[in-house]
Amino acid sequence: MIKQAIKHEREENMKVHHLNCGCMCPVGGALFDGFSKGIFAHLVCHCLLIETDRDGLVLVDTGFGRDDVRQPEKRLSGFFRVLNNIQRREALTARSRIEALGFRAEDVRHIILTHLDFDHAGGLTDFPGAQIHLLQTEINTAEQRHSWLARERYRPGQWSGISGWTGYKPQGETWYGFEAVTALKGLPPEILLVPLVGHTQGHAGIAVSQPQGWLLHGGDAWFYRGEMDLQKPHCTPGLRFYQWMMAMDNDARHRTQQQLRELFARYHQEITFFCSHDAKELNAFDPHSENG
Repeated sequence: MIKQAIKHEREENMKVHHLNCGCMCPVGGALFDGFSKGIFAHLVCHCLLIETDRDGLVLVDTGFGRDDVRQPEKRLSGFFRVLNNIQRREALTARSRIEALGFRAEDVRHIILTHLDFDHAGGLTDFPGAQIHLLQTEINTAEQRHSWLARERYRPGQWSGISGWTGYKPQGETWYGFEAVTALKGLPPEILLVPLVGHTQGHAGIAVSQPQGWLLHGGDAWFYRGEMDLQKPHCTPGLRFYQWMMAMDNDARHRTQQQLRELFARYHQEITFFCSHDAKELNAFDPHSENG
């Protein structure tokens, strides 16, 4: 298994930053996020910035980009702009957050995507020199855009003209029982692409090995922290509906979530789980993070 090899042969010294790279405030308050007191919920775009010894900076997901903020009508679906009440805050874009840490956009040499939805890939144009890594199935699905929902969620204006794509087939070793896990080209073996199908056909999680254990960025495989409870999984009504609406394969999504719950029950001391949009999960890593 990959986890055993890395445990004994870890060479890379990596520092991981947890960043909020976007804010969505749909009407519904706690019916969406489980904690807001007012009418609006607060959903984040939880991204990772990984400092590596030999491979520069690695960005996991990008949230919204600067052009999404400056020209949302050209880049984002009107339906989702209204439904999600997407906030136009340039300070919350990945490029602004990275520059605030003292880095340059050119320092980001690799971007790994959980999938190509508008709130995960909007910042690609802010890092034109980066190599992009994701499952090939996701690239194919985003290019085809056969349904109304696919056309609304996949926005070619966010990433057309970008080069340096590497698509991966679901093949490889296993990681804690998950199959077809892939080590990424040009990146240290401590960073893995883990297929988590359902939300989209090419959706993946990103596993990152650290001395104290693994991180698993689950993307949109789940939306609410309570969904990882094996005995009584629960989700807010708003996010339960949103997940159902957005899933390309709800049966596969439910199977993936059950497998993740079982993984959490057995290995929560070895693996730290978090998804893309839960502000409470982000705050657990950085209590001072600006969540919108």
